[in-house]
Amino acid sequence: MKPNPRRTNSLGELSVLYASVLSRAVAAQGHNPTPLLDRFGLSNQSLGSPETRISIPRFMRLGEAAIRLTGNPALGLTMGQHSRPVDAGIAGLAAQCAPTTGEALNTLIRFSVLTSHNSRGTPWVSDRGLTANFYSIRPYNPFNFFVVDSVLSAWTRFLRVVSGQLHVLERVKIEYPSQGMDAEFEAWFGCPVQFGAAGNSIHLLPTIRDAPSLQDQPGMFDLLGRQCERQLLKIRSSWTMGDRVKDRLAPLLQGDTPEMATVADQLGIAPWTLQRQLKEEGTGFRELLDETRQELASEYIRETRTSISEIAWLLGFANPAAFHKAWKRWFNTSPAEHRKRYLNEQKAKGLLSRIR
Repeated sequence: MKPNPRRTNSLGELSVLYASVLSRAVAAQGHNPTPLLDRFGLSNQSLGSPETRISIPRFMRLGEAAIRLTGNPALGLTMGQHSRPVDAGIAGLAAQCAPTTGEALNTLIRFSVLTSHNSRGTPWVSDRGLTANFYSIRPYNPFNFFVVDSVLSAWTRFLRVVSGQLHVLERVKIEYPSQGMDAEFEAWFGCPVQFGAAGNSIHLLPTIRDAPSLQDQPGMFDLLGRQCERQLLKIRSSWTMGDRVKDRLAPLLQGDTPEMATVADQLGIAPWTLQRQLKEEGTGFRELLDETRQELASEYIRETRTSISEIAWLLGFANPAAFHKAWKRWFNTSPAEHRKRYLNEQKAKGLLSRIR
């Protein structure tokens, strides 16, 4: 099967626009972000190019390093405070021109794939536009707490900018457990914040959802919306059916082995149609499932410090032993040996600080 044209990192990647927001947050804390960005191979030139991508593992390491530099464990909230609609690219520009605040947020989230792709899933809007949901990125650790914080706070900041109101939320739910900053989070969001929740989400006040956007511009909303649609179509038109299946598989793997019927249902086609189209492309569902697990497993072992048992769960294996057996088949070594060798190679190259 041909190489996946959509991304270079199986866990996903982001536009450097997100790194630019992180840079401003670091500067707002009184620190020079340039040495930190240099350490992660990010120049002012690359930050100025929205098409440039940074892998999600590298972005998480960058964020964790920024938190250590600033000494602020709630740096994700600072990122939200310093985010702007334009930091979401053309999707942000289109969204701010929407007629209502609710439609603006819906547009922002609908076209978020234009600037980010994560193997865990995509954000979505529910409850008739009242709830914006961010997918789970379990298992949580100091490398990814700030990701949830920055996304939910950026959405909140966007609502405040578009509506002109400070109090825009009814409640916030965060999946990871409390880190002892509950009061700070509730003060920032201006509403109750529940940690250890079933998911990550912000729930809008009904009056905010229906409030007119201060930047409502019908002509620009239509023009920019159509540009977003064309970009989205361009991205998806390059996908083979195999690409589309692998894109659906990753979020379904956690703790389970997805069936072809489940994926077919999500794609809106019959299982036998999916099977036929995959056969025409010279592949099959089980082959794609194995490829997806292999690609993600390699990234988890090399790019994260996630435990072997947690990786086994994330990839839908029945137990760690089953994962070990699959890894041995793929790479003719053990996961622990592979990780140790990789870390030693990075240390020899003087790059160990980048993968801490």
